[in-house]
Amino acid sequence: LGTNHLAQEALTTYSCHWNVARMPAMTRQFAMPLLLLVAFAPFVDAASSGESSAMNPIRKVVTMLQAMQKKVTEEGQKADDLFEKYECYCKSSSSDLSASIEAAEVKTAELGTSIEGDSSKKAKLEEDLKSHQEERSAAEA
Repeated sequence: LGTNHLAQEALTTYSCHWNVARMPAMTRQFAMPLLLLVAFAPFVDAASSGESSAMNPIRKVVTMLQAMQKKVTEEGQKADDLFEKYECYCKSSSSDLSASIEAAEVKTAELGTSIEGDSSKKAKLEEDLKSHQEERSAAEA
């Protein structure tokens, strides 16, 4: 029997227990190699055949799946760490932003009163200037 025939037989045998067609695409992508691994496990005995475990194709698949699992776990941990840092940043920046807004509101009120005072001072200086110009014109005449 060829390898393709064994793979097809394994898929047929094990797919009756799992409805492979109804699985999401991502699940099928990882389920198929695992299904083949389970199907071929009884047929392969690396110790009795004299092959080294590094040359065993099933061992290669298992090693690859373990490496993928390790990589996914590491990426998940990195994502969790980044999320915690972002969450901390959001909390601290919102308090900083609130403090900045309060300071700006206080400064806006102070600047409003300062503008009113400066406007009245400007009006007084314009009146003084006008009166001094009139006095100078009267003195020249």
